[in-house]
Amino acid sequence: MSSRSAPARRALLAALAPLALAACGDLPQPFRGRPGQVARQLRRPPGYRVAVPASSQTMLTDADAGAFARAMAEALVAQEVPAVAADPLPLDWQLIVGVERDGQLVTPRFALTNGDGVALGMLVGRPVPAREWAEGSAPLFARVAAEAAPRLADLLARIEAQARTGDERAAGSGAPVMRLLPVRGAPGDGNRSLTAKMKDSLAALGFQVQDQAEGADFAVSGEVTMSPAGRGLQRVEIVWTVSRRDGQDLGRVAQLNEVPSGTLNGLWGDVAFVVAEEAAGGVRDVVFNAGGIGARPAAAAAPAAEPAVASPPPATTPARAARPRR
Repeated sequence: MSSRSAPARRALLAALAPLALAACGDLPQPFRGRPGQVARQLRRPPGYRVAVPASSQTMLTDADAGAFARAMAEALVAQEVPAVAADPLPLDWQLIVGVERDGQLVTPRFALTNGDGVALGMLVGRPVPAREWAEGSAPLFARVAAEAAPRLADLLARIEAQARTGDERAAGSGAPVMRLLPVRGAPGDGNRSLTAKMKDSLAALGFQVQDQAEGADFAVSGEVTMSPAGRGLQRVEIVWTVSRRDGQDLGRVAQLNEVPSGTLNGLWGDVAFVVAEEAAGGVRDVVFNAGGIGARPAAAAAPAAEPAVASPPPATTPARAARPRR
């Protein structure tokens, strides 16, 4: 075939094409016109619209916050997500955008809620220079939106698939599967309470949380250490270690605080809720940095020479920690 001229090759392909189509015509086609129940459910247009209001949590001027909202809506529409840069109507889903500053960087965060204000999921964007962010340039907004939109579209697809079929994996690869090991070392009912609240918090951020190792992409374990701090106080250190399926240690989330001695010897109550809510965000950041959100672990980049460490602010204040739920 390599000796034939380009016109001759095109003529031969043109002659073969009808024969190939004809040959397929007599083959059994059991699924033609019968896509199945799941396919019929998934091919319906999305049953929601996403409103992206200008946010006061972006550290931008009102004008720039509006420009960023428009950039996000346009990027979502490019991903075939029905979105509009406006305040939400009563039935709209909402994308709430905020940023967190850490030194010379700001990190965008995207939270999805439904029409009732119930959290559906959250994603963390890639950090950008704080000075560049404050300038509010249109190219920067377009770049940040273009990076986040495909991941948000994937999250929305999984949420929609779950609502329609009861199985979010029908929309694609599914959410990252996280194995949560029981927390160790806490006094009182801390081990049980922290494990239960961490499971809820991770699920709220889009993870599939399970107890067993089979099928898990990542694992997280928590260990509590209590030590005297003097003046009638105890030092509480909680370390959450995140690892990958191949055993690679991806990073740790450390929480430190001091509480009145004996405060946590009984029921942890609200303390466990606050600790888990703060720690889950750090775990999500570690997994994101490892390529586990928006990409399957098999496609993740090689691990860094040193594990990443996410250190959220103290989970509680001494006053809050002193008031466990009764």
